[in-house]
Amino acid sequence: MADKGKRKFVLYAVVIIAGIALASIYFMLGPPKLLAKSNSPDFCGGCHVMEDEYEAWSHTGAHRRKKCVDCHLPNENAAVHYAWKAIDGLKDVAFFYSGRVPEQIKLTQHGEKVLQTNCVRCHENTVMLIDTERQCWKCHRRISHKRSGAMQTL
Repeated sequence: MADKGKRKFVLYAVVIIAGIALASIYFMLGPPKLLAKSNSPDFCGGCHVMEDEYEAWSHTGAHRRKKCVDCHLPNENAAVHYAWKAIDGLKDVAFFYSGRVPEQIKLTQHGEKVLQTNCVRCHENTVMLIDTERQCWKCHRRISHKRSGAMQTL
């Protein structure tokens, strides 16, 4: 009797572990089409705290053809891109559901480095003769989401 109960327990344990493993793989790789949907600016602008940034982005000329992830996530290789996508996504979810969303969205130091690298990557031919350490948005002030609606002067 004890042997039969032990086998039943092991069978249940294996089924539960397999279920958890399958569920984990499903959520790690994303439900169908979630990965593609989460790349769209509409997805990013779906949170009420990002409405101002989304509205400003939609009026920024040439960059309006870019996705948020083109500028705000590392794009050196896919592994780094998706790792930071997961980290930033989980961080955003944690802030949102904990009610600790900041009033004003600001770039982190890491975000500034990523943004600068992506500016230089896309505009490499233009910037190869200038100082690439200087933050692009310090001169190109209209590229900033908050300042895109009004003409700025140096």
